[in-house]
Amino acid sequence: MTSEQTFSTVQIAELFPEINEIRDAGLRDRVAAVWSEAITTGCGGKGWTFDELRAVPFTLLAGDIDLRYVEHLRSCCKQCMVIADVLNEVFGDRIPINRDHLIAGSLLADVGKPLEFDKDASGRVIKGHFGDMLRHPFSGVAMCYKHGIPPEVMHIVATHSYEGDKTQRSIESIIFHHADFVDFDIAKYLGAMAAKKK
Repeated sequence: MTSEQTFSTVQIAELFPEINEIRDAGLRDRVAAVWSEAITTGCGGKGWTFDELRAVPFTLLAGDIDLRYVEHLRSCCKQCMVIADVLNEVFGDRIPINRDHLIAGSLLADVGKPLEFDKDASGRVIKGHFGDMLRHPFSGVAMCYKHGIPPEVMHIVATHSYEGDKTQRSIESIIFHHADFVDFDIAKYLGAMAAKKK
């Protein structure tokens, strides 16, 4: 795989079918372009195959659990859409939510992780040198900016993790932040339970 290779929106939708929920076709294509860059330039510059990405653990911080990175991104995106639907049903337009921004942000929040992660000599996924220098919210925003992602979406990427704790998150970022930590806290719990069984 080389950095000249690119993936189309249709191909990125093979990994993340939820990208098709973005109504704005231009935004949908820009989200796919960011993912294409992350996939082709990540893993210490070697790039990732789709199958490799599907096998990447959801987090390296929870021990040996059977949850995957791509599954996590899809889970968060689906949670965000359901949360938005519930808020709209109950509160109507008193809680304004830009659904396209929410979906795009949920799909891009961890787009920096393919750069953060690398593989060791045995093929095990590890945090690479790039990840030691820059956490994924920073590299994610950089790629988003390069591909013309709106600032409202970059805000979700930038603030979704603890980097955003000292800022005022937007409504869309608040929704994603909590969906993200639903998965993360469950992963930590499952990892702790697995460690106790050993």
